[in-house]
Amino acid sequence: MDNAANSIQVRVHSRRGSNMIHPVSIESPSPSPAAPVVYREVKHFKKWFPWLIPFFIVVNTVMFIITMAVNNCPKNSVSCLAPFLGRLSFQPFKENPLLGPSSSALEKMGALDVGKVVHQHQGWRLITCMWLHGGVFHLLANMLSLLVIGIRLEREFGFAKIGLLYLISGFGGSLLSALFIQSNISVGASGALFGLLGGMLSELITNWSIYANKIAALSTLIVIIAINLAVGILPHVDNFAHLGGFLSGFLLGFVFLIRPQYGWVSQRYAPAGSVTSATPRFKPYQCILWVLSLIFLIVGFTVGLVLLLRGEDLNDHCSWCHYLSCVPTSRWSCNTQPISCQAVQSGNQYTLTCSNSSKSRTYSLVNPTTTQIQGLCTQLCR
Repeated sequence: MDNAANSIQVRVHSRRGSNMIHPVSIESPSPSPAAPVVYREVKHFKKWFPWLIPFFIVVNTVMFIITMAVNNCPKNSVSCLAPFLGRLSFQPFKENPLLGPSSSALEKMGALDVGKVVHQHQGWRLITCMWLHGGVFHLLANMLSLLVIGIRLEREFGFAKIGLLYLISGFGGSLLSALFIQSNISVGASGALFGLLGGMLSELITNWSIYANKIAALSTLIVIIAINLAVGILPHVDNFAHLGGFLSGFLLGFVFLIRPQYGWVSQRYAPAGSVTSATPRFKPYQCILWVLSLIFLIVGFTVGLVLLLRGEDLNDHCSWCHYLSCVPTSRWSCNTQPISCQAVQSGNQYTLTCSNSSKSRTYSLVNPTTTQIQGLCTQLCR
């Protein structure tokens, strides 16, 4: 038999910018050396139909609509933005510039409140907070990012792996956030999104041999991640959730997104009768990264949960860590103290004084609810 007719070649295909290398086998219709060579691509990586990521987008959108209905601005606030939307209208722009509900509505729906997690055993908030958003702008930014990143990953690796990576990364982001930011509530899918970015980076590293233009792909991904993390140093952005989600996703990528090396794939799809040397499915460094990542994940989540349930504030043990989430400048402050006001009533006149800034203002109110006063306090202190 002619050895040339049974050799395995590798052809590079660039699909959707992924620069994946696909092995192809050569078939010759006749043993003649002059016969034309016909290439047949081996479809060894299954392509999945992406349905879970669109489902996540729908769930996040529905949860936002439900949150706005629970918020019911006309009933619970003195003034509303876009009142024609009825109970779905937004809180005043000064209270919530993201066009969304009040903090109290988010807290009712399951926002991450460390005090309630630790002292009232509401650990479920570590999960529910990742399905809530602070406003329309917040929701749109996260869902567009999820659409762009998540669809590609689910198509390549399937709904089970990407779904687990998304959920566990979101939990990891909530956990790290709860260990550092304990005076304010936190919501958003950003931790899970950064987990997908971390998974993309570790997938590139562990499957290094199947990529063409490796350095370009790595550089581009690192720049995208760095820009997104840099945005987290702005005030009112929970960068600890971003960092926790990214680290979780980065480690999970080594576990979930590992690909077999092409020597093993070529051996598996070699024509009958060909002689090939035995090749292991995964390279040694892939196995080492898989084991180490799994160990770090188990230890990290265990230690984090123990510290959280003990009520530890990691800022007490790290004096500079708060700069990872907000860097103060002449243009903004990083004060994370909870907003509170002192109220003095005189008939229908209520004078609110902000405890943080000593600003005061008098409002004419008739039997105001606690939620309405809280909303006015938020507007006054911001």
